[in-house]
Amino acid sequence: MDKILEVKNLSVTLDGEELLKELSFEVGRGEALAIIGPNGAGKTVLFRALLGLVPFSGSIQWKEGIKIGYVPQKLYVERSFPLSVEEFFLLKSKNFWFPEKKFREHLSHELSLVGIGADILKKRLGEISVGLFQRVLIAWSLLAHPDVLLFDEPTAGIDIGSEETIYSVMHKLQDERRTTILLISHDLNVIYRYATKVLCVNKSMVCQGEPREVLSPEQLAKLYGEGKFYLHMHQLPK
Repeated sequence: MDKILEVKNLSVTLDGEELLKELSFEVGRGEALAIIGPNGAGKTVLFRALLGLVPFSGSIQWKEGIKIGYVPQKLYVERSFPLSVEEFFLLKSKNFWFPEKKFREHLSHELSLVGIGADILKKRLGEISVGLFQRVLIAWSLLAHPDVLLFDEPTAGIDIGSEETIYSVMHKLQDERRTTILLISHDLNVIYRYATKVLCVNKSMVCQGEPREVLSPEQLAKLYGEGKFYLHMHQLPK
């Protein structure tokens, strides 16, 4: 395995509350790791630790030179917000050494990858749908051709059509660019379809491995608790 991430005994405590305790796992290049667990289990905190946004103990070791992209769970934009989609992307153009014309060609390619036409560029960010805005965020994260993409529930609150498009983009990135995906999701069908490995977290490690090996009814009951377990059973593939 071409290992790009190694986490050992990762713990996070904020304001005296232990949010994560002694997580250890590895991720190889081109893998799709799904992170699952109940609300408040520390999944987003894990992402924030991986991005260096919160203090932690233990070890997080990214392979040297790895470029990381991040797509947040939600980013609210007021309907009256005056920034256009084009202006939003041009904010990032200063991070590239090539001229604006070349950047626009590069942007057009990334937009097409997520199924968006160039006509969207003139629209205001606040005018486009939630699903379309989520794809804009993915295109934004792809501009630097990251080796790793972190998706924090990228389809939360969007329609099924947009949801399918976003997951197909993930699959395409793995196939064409061998992009490594770290994905937080509550949808077990998605995990079975797209994830090569799963990490089950409820503040500490509950299970990890290939989805069909570790997502047994017993492990899901342990992860979510007996009372909430049946809410997730209908998502298991037949």
